[in-house]
Amino acid sequence: MSVVAAKELEDDAKKYASEAIRLDSQGAHGMAIQMYQKAISTLVKLVHLYPDYRLNRQYTERAMAYQERVKAIQAAHGLLPHDETQDTDLGSREAGSNQNSSPNGLKGPQVVQQLKASFSELVITEKPDVKWQDVIGLEDCKGAIRESIVFPYLRPDLFKLGWPRGILLYGPPGCGKTMVAAATAAEVDGYFISVDAASIMSKWLGEGEKNVAKLFSNARKMLADNKPVIIFVDEIDSLLGTRGQEVGGEVRVRDQFLRETDGINDKGKNLHLYVIGATNKPWALDPPFLRRFSKRIFVPLPDNEARMAQFRMYTAPLTLSEDVGLELLAKLSEGYSGSDIKDICQSVQLRVVRELFKSGKALDKETTTRPINVSDFKETMRTRRPSVSNEMVRAYTQWSDNFKAL
Repeated sequence: MSVVAAKELEDDAKKYASEAIRLDSQGAHGMAIQMYQKAISTLVKLVHLYPDYRLNRQYTERAMAYQERVKAIQAAHGLLPHDETQDTDLGSREAGSNQNSSPNGLKGPQVVQQLKASFSELVITEKPDVKWQDVIGLEDCKGAIRESIVFPYLRPDLFKLGWPRGILLYGPPGCGKTMVAAATAAEVDGYFISVDAASIMSKWLGEGEKNVAKLFSNARKMLADNKPVIIFVDEIDSLLGTRGQEVGGEVRVRDQFLRETDGINDKGKNLHLYVIGATNKPWALDPPFLRRFSKRIFVPLPDNEARMAQFRMYTAPLTLSEDVGLELLAKLSEGYSGSDIKDICQSVQLRVVRELFKSGKALDKETTTRPINVSDFKETMRTRRPSVSNEMVRAYTQWSDNFKAL
């Protein structure tokens, strides 16, 4: 096996798990579940691809722990449909003695079977608590979404030729694609179904074709409440990427998804059922599939005004010195994503907290951190570069020139 390849997958799993724990602690349970699922998917992929790897026991234990946390969140917050049952039994294990196997003797393929995800584990129907005003900037994007979903819902009689039901949001990571989709559902008081395409397409899941059919079937049932239903598919390039060396199961899942989207795009039906796909890699999409998304909307890096607004929001709880100006911070952070800006603000907060602990005065409740100054921000940005390179920005611009459709 390739140790380098295994290390890359392990790093991805750590990244997903860290983000899941952060979201979990902040109460963003739906998004936390998705990050936990990505961590599980990556760890199981490791076990599946390298069944004799010496760290498989740790990988499996972590995956089990994350899945138990997913179940706990679902149970505590009512995220499981009432007619769904968990078909994943991580408690039952067969005995064995192979030292390279997973806990209690299970080898890679057996662990894959044990960690299958049920439909209820793949789909999040948590009502989003996101408003349009929470989405900073992105006016072109919000305008295109309103025209496609909000206006047809309010006045369907004005749309004699129907309206778009397939919308693609593409752009750099951390720029608000998920927030835009969630805010749209909140704007029309509709249902928001969030699903991770990468998890659906993972070979270890099984039942992928049935889960896709069930996803759309449940969405159609929700229409009975006379509310719009938005299916948000993250990492949709995993479903509709360029066809290459797929196995038969992956082809069937893809074809099922395309049949379902073709069904809701039928202009003879005035359904308020929408599929919003999000991707950080639009160039990985197979061009013939793009016609399913008549709206293709670029979600770019924040401009200067948006960066100012983001710094204003994230620094509001912090104590800043008088030399910190939002205009300067916005200028210094050109090329950073919204997620990057949030990380910067968290880092400068940690910087002054660390100083307080090093001083030995942190346990004195009367003592607080010093004000954060411009030097703190500059030093943080010096060591924390933008997550989106100039080459990536040029790639998005080039793809937009060829395929953008507002």
